[in-house]
Amino acid sequence: MKKILVLGAGRSSTDLIHYLISVSEEKKIKIRVGDIDIEMARQRTGNHPATECFALNASDDEQRRNEISQADLVISMLPALMHVAVAKDCIAAGKNVITPSYVSDEMWTLEAEAKSKGVLLLNEMGVDPGIDHMSAMKIIHHLESLGAVIESFESFTGGLIAPESDDNPWNYKITWNPRNVVLAGYGGTAKYQQDGELKFIPYHRLFERIIPINIDRYGSFDGYANRDSLKYRKIYGLENIPTLLRGTLRRNGFCKAWNVLVQLGLTDDSFEIENPNNITWRQLTASFLNLKSTDDVVNGVRNDLNVDAVSMEKLVWLGIFSDEKLDIEKGTPAVALQKLIEKKWILDSNDKDMLVMWHRFRYQLNGKRIELQSSMVDIGLSQMNTAMSRTVGLPIGIAAIMVLEGKLKLTGIHMPVIPEIYIPVLNELEKFNIRFVETTMEL
Repeated sequence: MKKILVLGAGRSSTDLIHYLISVSEEKKIKIRVGDIDIEMARQRTGNHPATECFALNASDDEQRRNEISQADLVISMLPALMHVAVAKDCIAAGKNVITPSYVSDEMWTLEAEAKSKGVLLLNEMGVDPGIDHMSAMKIIHHLESLGAVIESFESFTGGLIAPESDDNPWNYKITWNPRNVVLAGYGGTAKYQQDGELKFIPYHRLFERIIPINIDRYGSFDGYANRDSLKYRKIYGLENIPTLLRGTLRRNGFCKAWNVLVQLGLTDDSFEIENPNNITWRQLTASFLNLKSTDDVVNGVRNDLNVDAVSMEKLVWLGIFSDEKLDIEKGTPAVALQKLIEKKWILDSNDKDMLVMWHRFRYQLNGKRIELQSSMVDIGLSQMNTAMSRTVGLPIGIAAIMVLEGKLKLTGIHMPVIPEIYIPVLNELEKFNIRFVETTMEL
């Protein structure tokens, strides 16, 4: 009986755990799930006999190392900042580990030691990063096999709300870490390449530079650039490509309204608000402008930032002009905004989310210029079994079984950009109706 240790039972772990349970009898595995909230872990597992739950303090080195030493494979669903500590423990114990997160610079420093110990550190195995890599590399390798010259590659992913549950002016609800929603792009500069030239977008302009995207049957979206697209030139083997851009999707109009919050300063995470429990949202919003809270703050924002009527409707609905208290004891404007959106953008019990991924390639083949679009849309089943959880958790679960069965004989740091990973994972995902639709046209 092989033992899989799952560290963390947050939102994105639901379908991972369910998948492992579904194959537990056939694959003869036991799943041990740890979380700071043991009741959440029990909720995820449903107390299935193939599972064990325990209270996890991920910062307790001794507990973490003891749990890892008893596992055959470790899956870290902890916050990204914890993955390096887990990876170090796994290397020391000779255990393979899988995470859904980006490979950090600190993680890369473990490459040589992991290889010398024969340990696999498989990262970026979720949806974005994860399925985006796999689906893109499948196309890239196919086009290269045909002798095509790839001129442009753009890729966007968004965790959104399903059309049937879309009932607010922002066309958005929270399906993943709300802090990451508030701080998307914060404190950095987006970097990409367009027509052979480097492009940089500082945070304060990030939500102004929007790429309109239309997906058949699902309508219009806004795409904005991720932090660093340039590093994927090497990862994807596209060092000489003129255009490479990776980004995030939101519904049409979202970015324009969100940009107002950025320009106001409400996403600022650099200072703490003094006595926030005595401040209303109207007062906080006014504090960022040359206004008193008794002034017409709505018109003040509209005029100062030249806000259009549609965006203003979103802002009023969100509540940044209301007389409600901030409802935080301490924190930055970003913390206050997070608390607000957690209340306003809540995924209700009957709501379904939607995961959208879209790739666009432009290439030359046999004297013709061709555009290929590839899209995947997955609708969640429920508030618990979300599309986000499915698309993050299923690739990890599939890869976990491959590793346990010795089908991935890799060591060191890897991402799912090689055929021996992405082909079987994408094939298995199609059984769950997670598949891509491709269209091509001559330019």
